Amino acid sequence: MKIKRNILLNPGPATTTDTVKMAQVVPDICPREKEFANMMKSLRSDLLRVAHAPADKYTSVLFCGSGTINIDICLNSLLPEGRRVLIVNNGAYSSRAVEVCQYYGLPHIDLRSSVFEQPNLDDVRRTLEANPDIAMVYTTHHETGTGVLNPIREIGALAHEHNAIFVVDTTSSLGMIPFDMEQDHVDFCMASAQKGLMAMTGLSFIIGNETVIRKSKDYPKRSYYCNLYLQYDYFERTGEMHFTPPVQTIYATMQALKEYFEVGEVEKFARHHRVIEAIHQGLADMGLREVIRRDIQSGLVASVLYPDDPNWDFERVHDYCYERGFTIYPGKISTTNTFRLCALGAIDAPDIEAFFGVLRDAFDKNGIALPAKYE
Repeated sequence: MKIKRNILLNPGPATTTDTVKMAQVVPDICPREKEFANMMKSLRSDLLRVAHAPADKYTSVLFCGSGTINIDICLNSLLPEGRRVLIVNNGAYSSRAVEVCQYYGLPHIDLRSSVFEQPNLDDVRRTLEANPDIAMVYTTHHETGTGVLNPIREIGALAHEHNAIFVVDTTSSLGMIPFDMEQDHVDFCMASAQKGLMAMTGLSFIIGNETVIRKSKDYPKRSYYCNLYLQYDYFERTGEMHFTPPVQTIYATMQALKEYFEVGEVEKFARHHRVIEAIHQGLADMGLREVIRRDIQSGLVASVLYPDDPNWDFERVHDYCYERGFTIYPGKISTTNTFRLCALGAIDAPDIEAFFGVLRDAFDKNGIALPAKYE
């Protein structure tokens, strides 16, 4: 089967290999069969390897849903009665965690800072010292809306110093840049199959401290479908998901993990680095400006400032690129007009070079000046 290859420069789902796509074409199977349960057991074990999480301390729990389901699950499941969450918030995805707390009525502190900068560690420390009822510190590793990489190792150390667990949204970083549960002082991380693993949408997972999960059995029950202990316990007793799993996505994820380990994380990380460097170079050559300083970027997302050009129209540029097999994505900064180019998926530097040829044509066809104009 010949499958058209599109280059997705959006922050997920990512461009996938044909072998991952075709892994979904399998005989139908009831997900309650032992064969399928054994597959999920193997998958859960492999996910620990991706996060460098020792199996004697951590476990992984699978859920059916997009990455946001993980935020919901961790926040509603892991907060003890009468305690608070500290959300270290410098972007759209940490703000989503604040919204989850608001919907559940969870006591929380929204430690908000500039979306253009990393959080201030002194502010984190002062907040922890002033609020001994904080039981959980939560932040995003890589703020996909901007490309800022947060100092999770330092934040995690502060959380543990003040007897709080540390929960990190690694949805757009796990499997793409270096990460280690132990060295980064992380108790729980989360991701989805369609991001760093380059599989399909519909499967999300949480990797976390097994002792804390068991302890959470006695915490307030705030959700049925989205309860971490309930799903964990069902896996441990039966080997199955409590509710119907995304069967074909799991087959695709198994294939994606096979390819992940065959390539090796060192080479995979190097490829993502090549891609973002090619993006930086292409932007510079066109005179397009990035809004985040290079020294605090993740190396996965470039946030590009709209040119000050009367002919600039994101939708027209997007559509021109899309029709030629390249997808660009709107920005996520409420105060600034940006678009994003992301170094995710099964792409490499030559794909980026081809993209910039198309982007230049889009500028030319729409009468947008090059080099790009800024007031």
